[in-house]
Amino acid sequence: MRYIDIHSHVNDARFDDDRDAVLERMRAEDIATIAVGTDRAMSEKAVALADVHSDIWATIGLHPTDNTREDLDDAAYAKLAAHPRVVAIGECGLDYHWPAHDGWPGGEEEEKQRQHDVFTRQIAVAERAGKPLMIHGRPTPRTMDAYEDILAILAEHPAVVGDVHFFVGDEAIAKRFLDRGFTLSFTGVLTFTHDYDAVVKFAPLDRIHAETDAPYVAPIPFRGKRNEPVYVLETIRAIARIRGEDLDRVAAALVENAKRLFHLS
Repeated sequence: MRYIDIHSHVNDARFDDDRDAVLERMRAEDIATIAVGTDRAMSEKAVALADVHSDIWATIGLHPTDNTREDLDDAAYAKLAAHPRVVAIGECGLDYHWPAHDGWPGGEEEEKQRQHDVFTRQIAVAERAGKPLMIHGRPTPRTMDAYEDILAILAEHPAVVGDVHFFVGDEAIAKRFLDRGFTLSFTGVLTFTHDYDAVVKFAPLDRIHAETDAPYVAPIPFRGKRNEPVYVLETIRAIARIRGEDLDRVAAALVENAKRLFHLS
């Protein structure tokens, strides 16, 4: 692989009708990807894809808000975590973005406690499996609250490392994750806002990744369309441009970063 998209949802139903074509477009550019689980069904689908495609790996986990009806089955997730094509646990973490819009039926404190519990239990799965975390963190707008709470929880688990996917924090929060041994990944958002340029410049090249989060947030020039792994090229180009570094050097470094964190083989 010449490039890698470390976080996509090619296991999503929105790819069911043309997944083979999506993967062919990905392979035509020598791109590999990690298919990310967001609940048990999506995790199982990610593992199934990774089982039959050598350029796809899987993560297994329960997203903090995508499926609030599912209670984490620790034994089932532990069994999935042992699969050799599973390279991380998650996406898991804390998401405080939505209460201002949709409300939390059980109240804010009850919902936060539910998320904290599910996150902590997935950290335990990662610890037992010896695999990194794929962190989902989404703060309340104009705050860093979810990241602050994630860091507080991680402080109780010093041996665990991983990646903070779709990073939207500031340099101060970035430094705290980097000091903790975590990496940061960036999406196609870099192609249509300068909000994260300073963080992209601040982070060492050997501690960052590119991702699509496909089918979400397609980059320019594909805004408004379904995102897919081949579009990670736009994110990689944006990282190189923002950092003022050679594109090939950046792309090669990002592949090595993914191999190192996720033990890809």
